[in-house]
Amino acid sequence: MRRLFPVTDETAAPAPGGASGEEGVGREWGLAELAAAYAYPEPGAGGPLPWLRANMVSTLDGAAQHDGRSQPISSATDMRIFGTLRALADVVVVGAETVRQEGYRPARARAEFAATREAAGQPPAPAIAVVTASLDLDFSLPLFTSPLVPTLVLTGAAAAADRVATAEKAGARVVTAGDGIGVDPARAVQALAALGHTRLLTEGGPRLLGQLVAAGVLDELCLTVSPMLTAGGAQRIAGGPAVTVPRRFALVSMLEEDGFLFTRYARS
Repeated sequence: MRRLFPVTDETAAPAPGGASGEEGVGREWGLAELAAAYAYPEPGAGGPLPWLRANMVSTLDGAAQHDGRSQPISSATDMRIFGTLRALADVVVVGAETVRQEGYRPARARAEFAATREAAGQPPAPAIAVVTASLDLDFSLPLFTSPLVPTLVLTGAAAAADRVATAEKAGARVVTAGDGIGVDPARAVQALAALGHTRLLTEGGPRLLGQLVAAGVLDELCLTVSPMLTAGGAQRIAGGPAVTVPRRFALVSMLEEDGFLFTRYARS
């Protein structure tokens, strides 16, 4: 792993003969180093404000999935960063279709982050918050029946009462974040913050990320650029209608390993 940006005194060009002074080159970064590289912003004087980051992977030609799943275009280091981002978050926000396609399970407690989470006042693992209008989910899955932290279901006030009851009976906590059937992204962020969840992470999918982008509530994008070409008709990382004016984000950091680029962009 090496850091390409920001450039520091330790970031140097490779020396002759293959030796290198580049920061982190030739070794695997520890989890503490990854956690420091992806730390959430420090709370201001008025206390913590919600910060919503997305974590996505894309091929060189813009595919966010292959055969409907992101795993084939990922890597071992990408998955280590994936786990680190989860370990830093209060809650992981995910769309219902991604839950169905990716076979989502509850977030697990990780011994390596136990002390850090306890010091931050966080439970052993982040909650999973599923965004759904229809509540068309299999509530017998472990995601709902046996999580360390109760799974949240974000839906609208007009959601079907029988599906809400089924979700609650399974152990999920239903949170209203919209006046109609669907979820309003800004309301969802506010509702999660009201529950004490200010370090927010979304893992998509593309439809949900597109809604968050369109609503202007995304603060940060952690994008892994996979050195692969897939062609085909795979989705991009964000779907849905285009925004009226493209939103500009600023590059915060870039890491590289084995041709994969691990980038962070924040709203500018």
